[in-house]
Amino acid sequence: MTDDDGRPWFATVSDLEHKEHCGQGAVAALKGLRQAMDTALTLRERDGLRFVVAPVAAADGGPVLPLDARYALTVFPHVPGRAGEFGQRLSEAERDQVLDLLAELHGRTPPDTTPPAAVEPPGLDGVLAALDASEGPWSGGPFAEPARKLLRAHEATLRERLAAFETLVARVRGRGAPLVVTHGEPHPGNLIRGEEGYLLVDWDTVGLALPERDLSLLSDDPAALARYTELTGRTPDPDALALYRLRWSLLDVAEFVEWFRGEHQRTEDTESAWKGFTDTLEHLAAATSG
Repeated sequence: MTDDDGRPWFATVSDLEHKEHCGQGAVAALKGLRQAMDTALTLRERDGLRFVVAPVAAADGGPVLPLDARYALTVFPHVPGRAGEFGQRLSEAERDQVLDLLAELHGRTPPDTTPPAAVEPPGLDGVLAALDASEGPWSGGPFAEPARKLLRAHEATLRERLAAFETLVARVRGRGAPLVVTHGEPHPGNLIRGEEGYLLVDWDTVGLALPERDLSLLSDDPAALARYTELTGRTPDPDALALYRLRWSLLDVAEFVEWFRGEHQRTEDTESAWKGFTDTLEHLAAATSG
């Protein structure tokens, strides 16, 4: 969109009922979104992190404007550059450039507004409940029964991976490594190649966590993250990398299970979600057998 002076802006409308911030409803999600956007603003303005694409303030001085009880508007400056895509493979040089950004981000004093990033993904209780209810028919929509049968076919894999996740959580927490401010999703889909290098967009998931929360999206091999070790003196923990990579998959499963057990129709979105559900379960099965 453009303003009256012809300047371009980028606006996002967040669905507060489908935010991972807290899983406690739209009011809490709005609070979490405001904390995240305030954190991004501080990182850019206080710390001078020019790669942080932060929102602009609304008329009330805050970066988030509620539109109603469910949706909220955030406006960002339009930045020129080439956007990446989720799933895109980075070259070694490109990965090292992103590691440069993450090392700088992780080294900053976390703003007071930085929310904690939960380790356990929301919705795992729903996955367990769905597994326990997988014998009876589901009737929420066209993908309900196929989802039930698919979940039942992968029950052993899911229970094994859920147990492995709990083991990793206990092991990593027991080490007591310090938390840092993390972006949460620094994958290529949230990168823009600008004139001066990469920019990071989509700070909705910013939070205090272990560095591996970000690093795991670049590689699960500490050797491939050597640039980060060179810059920070910290060698990524293989268990923490495995923890966050597994968390990503389990979060996807939880969201798909909730979607297909609930009321839904056959749409382009549900078709895409079905493919994501099958791909995620196949990935977990391959990881287990490997």
